[in-house]
Amino acid sequence: MTTSLVWFRRDLRLSDNPALVEAVREADDVVGVFCLDPALLGPAGDVRRHHLFRTLAALDESMDGNLVVRAGDPTSVIPELAVEVEAASVHLAEDFGPYGRRRDDAVAELVTGAGVELVRTGSAYAVPPGSIENKSGTPYKVFTPFSRAWRDHGWPAPVRRPSSIPWRSAPGDGIPELPDVGEVDLPRAGEDAAGNRLDHFLRAEVEDYDDARDRPGADATSRLSPDLKWGALHPRQILARLGQTAGERTFATELCWREFYADVLFHRPASARESMDDRVGSMPWDRGAGADELFEAWTEGRTGFPIVDAGMRQLLAEGWMHNRVRMITASFLVKDLHLDWQRGARWFMRHLVDGDLASNQHGWQWTAGTGTDAAPFFRIFNPTTQGQRFDPDGTYVRRWIPELAAVPAKWIHAPAGAPDGVPAGYPEPIVDHREEREESLRRYGATR
Repeated sequence: MTTSLVWFRRDLRLSDNPALVEAVREADDVVGVFCLDPALLGPAGDVRRHHLFRTLAALDESMDGNLVVRAGDPTSVIPELAVEVEAASVHLAEDFGPYGRRRDDAVAELVTGAGVELVRTGSAYAVPPGSIENKSGTPYKVFTPFSRAWRDHGWPAPVRRPSSIPWRSAPGDGIPELPDVGEVDLPRAGEDAAGNRLDHFLRAEVEDYDDARDRPGADATSRLSPDLKWGALHPRQILARLGQTAGERTFATELCWREFYADVLFHRPASARESMDDRVGSMPWDRGAGADELFEAWTEGRTGFPIVDAGMRQLLAEGWMHNRVRMITASFLVKDLHLDWQRGARWFMRHLVDGDLASNQHGWQWTAGTGTDAAPFFRIFNPTTQGQRFDPDGTYVRRWIPELAAVPAKWIHAPAGAPDGVPAGYPEPIVDHREEREESLRRYGATR
């Protein structure tokens, strides 16, 4: 009798799981394990931990209660469990993140030293990071040519779930109790819930996605990002069901952005913490008590700019924010409040249910003008006109800012200019956008 150990990480599903398929093919019984790694759980935030634990519960149920959950450093937990169950091999999907690569290399050295084979099969991406290079043999730095090469490269079809999986259990620490997230409204978790969301999106939303995706009041995006984060759904499973309509091609492009940023992080691991454009990154950022007060107003949705405040309140209420509004709120922090992008990125990672290191950090760098293929720093979003353009009737703003419910559409994004002024309970703008725009350009000019 031979035993395989499957180490689940960002692939918390049984369908289209190449590492699982390989483990079943090679062994008479299979032990599935998830390691509660304090290095990753610590910075995750309660919302993301809550969703993870519910996703693990769904996976455990699909495994008839055989998921082994152990807490601790994976470099100890995985080799010890492999020896304990006398595994001939450890199977996992390859991790391309900076920490994940170091961790997996350390585990590989330890398990192979114990006479156990470590097998990497598949990844969390349709096209694994590092697979695509330009004609000069270097990584792409601009999204559009990367996206063309990504489509040309292609990806394999989803693999079938094994018809029978000979699960074997082992003692574990169990799934932790759910963190208290108060009244945060989180989505259902797990493989079945992810599949239902994908079905709904393809049936009801994708046709208009090309036009509707930028309108936060329409709520017309897929909401699949938390499922992609933990691998309850693989991008390959989505791409296999997309056709060639404008909406479907645009959605595939959005999936490509996720893979582009993962590729950038793979080649430039320091970009998770450091600005890729040193010139812009070295600009003077505000510090001190005044800056802290402005940051607190931003985090709580009290800036006096409705589209910004609606986004920040949605983040606290749902652990999620519409992508267009993520860009607007990020631009406001960096270019109106003159606070460094890393500070905002950390806040997002603490509160987002879909917080993904590559997508979050490089999305912030794009808006801040410091990253690969970034918007130029001098492209500064005007939060008022952005609101008027993408939420013209104020549907999104009214949903999250009840103080503005009765404000006419003409003034919903600039209530300070309304004849009756700002409604009671809502703040005046904490800065003058025109003045702060000029200040940002002045600081940028000093770096040239």
